[in-house]
Amino acid sequence: MSNGINIEEAPYIKDRKKVSGLILNVLTGKMSVLDALKEYPKNLTDPTLNTVFHALVHFEADEDLRNKDSLYKEEQDNYLEEIANILAKGDSLPFNIIDEYDKYHKESLIYPEMDKKTVFERLKKMINL
Repeated sequence: MSNGINIEEAPYIKDRKKVSGLILNVLTGKMSVLDALKEYPKNLTDPTLNTVFHALVHFEADEDLRNKDSLYKEEQDNYLEEIANILAKGDSLPFNIIDEYDKYHKESLIYPEMDKKTVFERLKKMINL
């Protein structure tokens, strides 16, 4: 609110805050990654949202490793929690995080329809199967 006038947040800020909640729901077990991806904003222009989408897909892909290595699981959980805290403020991720993901996955993984088949096909493409 500025000068008594309610200024609506930019859509990308609302999207970031929504994604923060999705991440926290995944981390607390209230929601599966697939359900979070189904609710993920279809914003293809925000590099932060594209990067976080990749991070969630990696989180899902690492399920076996997470089950075997508790230290890895803890580090990955802490990393996603840190991302959620940044997004909760509507902030962008630091450029070094965005650049790290862009090195390997330049195209967006966000698609209008997210179901198990789509996620599986995207994962196969990511790991070159």
